[in-house]
Amino acid sequence: MTGHVAGHVIPYEVQGSGPERVLALHHWLSDRSSFGRMRRYLDGSAFSYAFVDCRGYGEAMDTPGTYTMEEVAADALAVADDLGWNTFSVIGHSMGGKAAQLMLLDAPSRVRSIVGISPVPASGFPLEGEMWELFVGAVEDSGNRRTIFDVTTGSRHDDAWLDARVSGSGRSSSAALRSYLESWTRGSDIHERLEGNPTPVLVVAGANDPAMGPDAMRSTWLQWYPNAELQVFNDAGHFAPDESPEALATVVERFLGR
Repeated sequence: MTGHVAGHVIPYEVQGSGPERVLALHHWLSDRSSFGRMRRYLDGSAFSYAFVDCRGYGEAMDTPGTYTMEEVAADALAVADDLGWNTFSVIGHSMGGKAAQLMLLDAPSRVRSIVGISPVPASGFPLEGEMWELFVGAVEDSGNRRTIFDVTTGSRHDDAWLDARVSGSGRSSSAALRSYLESWTRGSDIHERLEGNPTPVLVVAGANDPAMGPDAMRSTWLQWYPNAELQVFNDAGHFAPDESPEALATVVERFLGR
């Protein structure tokens, strides 16, 4: 099922028909298809999942916008409205985790819980020097994207895995990638507005992620959300939906089903 209202609601796809409702926001280098491997293991009788394409990605490749985390949050809330979902949980992978927290600020009575998968903290994630250049270069250069997929997973995957990730990263517009990069790294620091927020939060971190790994999560998310818990995946890096899809689905649904 795909939902469209001309000019208003970004493309999304619903999986499952269960009573627990969940919106899923993808990472910077790919569209909603990045959840593809994990989706095989989800329980559609207990949950209803809406997977969105942010503006500039996938089916929304040509949808104009400001390409900011604030816009992603507003667009995701519009999807929930389109579905008639008054309350729901949000899964945010990487930059999607920053947008999920903006949704919590925008609609605190609607967001029941957040699952962050290697999620960008509320403070953003400033990249400096060579790392910044690597990411800026990835906007146009697939070689840089490959390096990012390799480095952020601890250089543990073979060429076929990296090729598949790079191939999946092609469904995005350069303008969107560049603007989103600015937004999730150097955009608004909202952590003081969220400090002490009682919303239940599950943070999933890959032990092989040198950027947003367990230590980075402990010093940000777990400091600011009193009801946050951390799940460390020893066999994953930054891309648990691809690296540990079955285990991730199990952990996420155990948390959301409480």
